[in-house]
Amino acid sequence: MNYRNILHSIGVFILMTTVGCSKEGAMPPINETLDLDGRIINDSSLLYPKLYLLSAAIENPKPADLKKPVIILAHGFSATTFEWQEFKEYSQITKDFYTSQVLLGAHGRDYVDFKNGTWEQWQSPIVEEFNKLSALGYENINIAASSTGCPLVLDMLQKQKIDLAQLRKVYFVDPVVVPSNKTLSLIPAIGPALDYVETTMEKGENGYWYKYRPYQALEQLNEVTQLVRKELEEGIVLPKNIQLVVYKSLKDGTADPVSAALLKRGIHSIDGGNIDVVMVNSQLHVFTRLRGRNEFSNDDIKNQQFVFNQIKIGVL
Repeated sequence: MNYRNILHSIGVFILMTTVGCSKEGAMPPINETLDLDGRIINDSSLLYPKLYLLSAAIENPKPADLKKPVIILAHGFSATTFEWQEFKEYSQITKDFYTSQVLLGAHGRDYVDFKNGTWEQWQSPIVEEFNKLSALGYENINIAASSTGCPLVLDMLQKQKIDLAQLRKVYFVDPVVVPSNKTLSLIPAIGPALDYVETTMEKGENGYWYKYRPYQALEQLNEVTQLVRKELEEGIVLPKNIQLVVYKSLKDGTADPVSAALLKRGIHSIDGGNIDVVMVNSQLHVFTRLRGRNEFSNDDIKNQQFVFNQIKIGVL
């Protein structure tokens, strides 16, 4: 789901406030049979965790399981596990590594849950799954995050919320550090009057992304991106055992390309080395997710497969 629609709506609202009236406290017109925002449709990982989380799927791993690489997958703001589904299917074809699809906290449920969640709650399931896999004895644990999942993971590393000695590779896809549309920073001021933002869903996105974004969730998004920018300014140092690779669309309407530059400038290994940043010729946000889009090109497929292959090679 593209944040461009969200942030455009915010900009339009600012203009409308001069002639319109507030809808503060209003609930959005949720379609219970179609929208993730309703109380009927939930992310499937909540009902069938064994199909998504490795810690639930293999409760008593064998030595061969523990040696096999595992990649924890973290999706973005307002999304669900669906965002990494294609990569999971790729892993099932290659059979070279395991995946563990994490549902961010306060996501995949109804509008009220999303509205009331904090970014720390979004982050918590990533930490929990990492700790479970570490406790089980997995020897090669990696993380791949997209969009807002990236600043959540980066904060985990900076504050050492996990045992960094147990982590190997980290991959970011279209990290949101600086939004392309700067009106997100206005949310703290206009949010109470805005209440929520409606976005246009693409053909296959209904039920997998929130159609209505409460201003409280947008405030949390603004808060975590500002926090991570500050952490980058102060400098983030990674231990030698962790390698970080960033894949960033050249023309991403959601995450400003300067996000990649800030990450490269603000993160170093303990020996002073730089992280790897790969700019990809794409206009899609989270270009590794093609399913559910109205359209995509052969070049988009090539970009997706390139990153999938690079991640696989990197963890083996």
